[in-house]
Amino acid sequence: MERLRLASIPESGTIVVGPAGPVSPANPGSTDWRDRLPVLRSGKITLRELQSSDAQALWAFVSSSEVTKFLSPPPATVDGFERFIAWTHRQRAVGMQAAFAVVVEGFDTPVGLFQLRQLEPGFGTAEWGFAIGSAFWGTGVFRTGAELMMHLAFDVIGVHRLEARACLTNARGNAALRKIGAVQEGVLRRSFLRDGEYLDQILWTVLQEDWRQAKVIWGGEVTLN
Repeated sequence: MERLRLASIPESGTIVVGPAGPVSPANPGSTDWRDRLPVLRSGKITLRELQSSDAQALWAFVSSSEVTKFLSPPPATVDGFERFIAWTHRQRAVGMQAAFAVVVEGFDTPVGLFQLRQLEPGFGTAEWGFAIGSAFWGTGVFRTGAELMMHLAFDVIGVHRLEARACLTNARGNAALRKIGAVQEGVLRRSFLRDGEYLDQILWTVLQEDWRQAKVIWGGEVTLN
């Protein structure tokens, strides 16, 4: 299994877009996210492109029963995660998806990941998802990471509409999405297959104008370096 579909579960400050990750030899001076993803930082949280060396840590964090309860089954082995990471690089190169490792200051390995994928050509509408190790729930890691991802989606890629889906019974995830300002648009009946059972999902959205208004309310600045 190379595709990892993540059902979204969800502190604020200056967002710093740092130097990008490894540069594509074919485009050494490119700043296009398709060639290399930027490194996103805010406070103690950094988002950077997934690396093959992340596989062991991600397998340990994301494979726990607490985290996977509302997710499509993730890769079952470290090798499976390595294949998944290689797949995300291929998807990024053709402009289909961006996948980031979540790194917390003081830790050498990632504690989770975020994904952003297009739902229509040109990324006008996109879907995002994530998985965070349960030890970091309620610590602000998701909120900071979500703000960084919205900056990437709306300010860098140019997304107009950002969608997330969370199981109706996923109280933590739905509360977190509501807290960051996502709007509940409806219930997708029996739309998510998990362990042989079809579950209802809530559809949440953030529009580009919602993000612009939120930045004014938060009073934060987006800086580039």
